[in-house]
Formats: sequence, C-alpha cells, structure tokens
Amino acid sequence: MSKIRVLIIDDSAFMRRVIRQMLEDSGDVEVVGAARDGAEGVEMALSLKPDVITMDIEMPRMNGLEATERIMEQMPTAIIMVSSLTVEGAKATFEALDKGAADYISKNLTTSALDLMKIQEEFLGKVRAVARRKHYFTSLRLINKPAPVAAAHAPSVPYPSPAKKSFATQKMAFVAIGASTGGPRALQQVLSNLPEGLVTPFLVAVHMPKAFTGAFAERLNELCKLPVKEAENGEKVRPGQILLSPGGSQTKIRKRGLMDFYVHIDDEPRGSLYKPCVDVCMSSVAECYPGRSMGVILTGMGHDGREGMRLIKEKGGKTLAQNEETCTVYGMPKAVIDAGLADKVVPLDKIAAEIVNMI
Repeated sequence: MSKIRVLIIDDSAFMRRVIRQMLEDSGDVEVVGAARDGAEGVEMALSLKPDVITMDIEMPRMNGLEATERIMEQMPTAIIMVSSLTVEGAKATFEALDKGAADYISKNLTTSALDLMKIQEEFLGKVRAVARRKHYFTSLRLINKPAPVAAAHAPSVPYPSPAKKSFATQKMAFVAIGASTGGPRALQQVLSNLPEGLVTPFLVAVHMPKAFTGAFAERLNELCKLPVKEAENGEKVRPGQILLSPGGSQTKIRKRGLMDFYVHIDDEPRGSLYKPCVDVCMSSVAECYPGRSMGVILTGMGHDGREGMRLIKEKGGKTLAQNEETCTVYGMPKAVIDAGLADKVVPLDKIAAEIVNMI
C-alpha cells in the first residue's frame, strides 16, 4: 500500500523536525512538505495535494485558522491542528474544528520520554484514522456558522412545539453520550439541536485533555438550549442539564437513597487508557438507572464505549449509534454496531431528533 502523504505547516523549525520524525518513524507515513507559515502552507497544500495536513495555530503572515479556512474552501483535506494545552489554545482549536479541521493533537512536548511515546502513538493513530476517511473530508464544504455541522447533510428534523408535545412524560431517566476523534463538532451539532423542555439529564464523555473540557463546556452552553457545564465532584444530578466529564479523570453517576443521584469524580480505574473513559461513564449510568438509561456513541477511534453500551442494553436501556457515512472516524460506532449492541443506527443530523423520540 502507498504511504500516507502528510504536509506539515508550522512556523517552528523545532516542531517541524519533531513532527517529521514522529511521523516518518512509523514507516507508513511520508512527509511530502513542510511550510513555515499559513500562506506558504496553503500554496503547498494546493500543489502537493497531501492526504493529511498538520496545522499549527499561531503563525506569522497567515495563522492556522485562516489557512484551514482557505484550504477547506479550495481543496477540502483532513487537517489535524497542533494545539497548546491552554484555554486559549482550546478556544482556537474549537474554532478550527468549526472551519473544517478533522481533529487536534497537543504539542505539549516538555514531558517525559514515556509521555512523548504516547503522544507519538496518538498522533500516528489520528493521522492514519483520518487518512482512511479521505473521501469524507473531500466532501466537506466550509460552513461559516457559530453552531457547525460535520458535513453537508439535510436540515435536522423539526421538533413539535412545547404546546403540541409535553416532555414531562419522558421514559428515559438518563442519557450518556460518548465520542472521540471528530467528537467536538459532532457533539455541537447533536446537543445544540436538543429542544427546550427536556427533563432528562445528560452525561457526555469525550476524549479531551483537562485544559480543554472547561472551555468546551462553556462553548456548548452558549450554543445549546439546555444548560451545559463541566461536571463537578459531589454535585447533584439535575433534570434537563448536560454535564461534560472533565478531562484527566473518571466521571461516574452514583445513587444516594432512593432518588438522589450525584456525580462522583476520581482516578479509578487508574490503568484506563482514556480519561474520561466512555465505558466508565456509561457503566455507572447503567447501574444507577437500570431500564431507564440510554447510550449514544458518536464518531471516534477505537472501541471505548462498547462495554458501556453492552451494560446499558443488559440492564434494559436503549442504545443509538452514529452511522458510518457521517463519522469523521468510524471506530467507536463500528465496534458497537459489529457487536450487535445498537438499537438504531442513524446519521449525525438525525441523532438529536432520535434521542427525543427514544426518551
């Protein structure tokens, strides 16, 4: 098989060398060019037509946001943002995802050799994953809206007005949602399309570093009709609220008494590959709300969430998975679907409406 052709766009000579070495050490990736700023990067992207582009955010002449916008307008390509682990870096990264970038990777390289190996493994995994979905990115068109969509799909299914339908009789008591690569954009589309009036609480787990989850919760809160916040240890589960699992730890739902549910955040299991882990979040929901929980799996690499969805079904709950055609990376949904654990498989633009129908 031919190698994955990657273009690096970064104003730091050091970062260009580090990224090149990380990628080319794999043997299945070829760095076809390295640009020193966004303007040069756009020119090289149009001439070289790489499979994947790695994009720095802060650069002279033209920054990464402008370059991403230009490339997605002229030649949609899978772009991975190289972001700093700061709140400012998080906000810029989410803006880049709005403009069509596929995913992001941290450039926090002042870490141990073991951490560098983990970053390299994650970086290569994302490059390979988005390269396999090249046809998905070439179909994207720039969408200049505050609440982005993942692709050019039909408009979302309209909801009945509150006057015509009351949500007070909802049967599902809790909805748990998991996502990874491509998850921020997918979650923005799904959660921003949920209507007012829902009393079912939500717990969302997306593979994201600690520095990013607070900023992402704030962003979602601005876009959504339901209140969104980063989950806090010990807080009570409230009707109609969306809680986002903080990065770097595990979020679980616990029961105290007959009807008192609260958030418990710790580091267990310590050996978990992901923090937050979708399996951990969903399993806790399944245990607390047997027969009255719903699991939703969106785009992402790997199979995190499969066992959580299994437990939700075993306890009598409902499950929903995003279809292959609308996934940035068809990994987590595929694992659930292949295991026969999805009650329904639907495109991204129909998931919000389907959640309402199922609850």
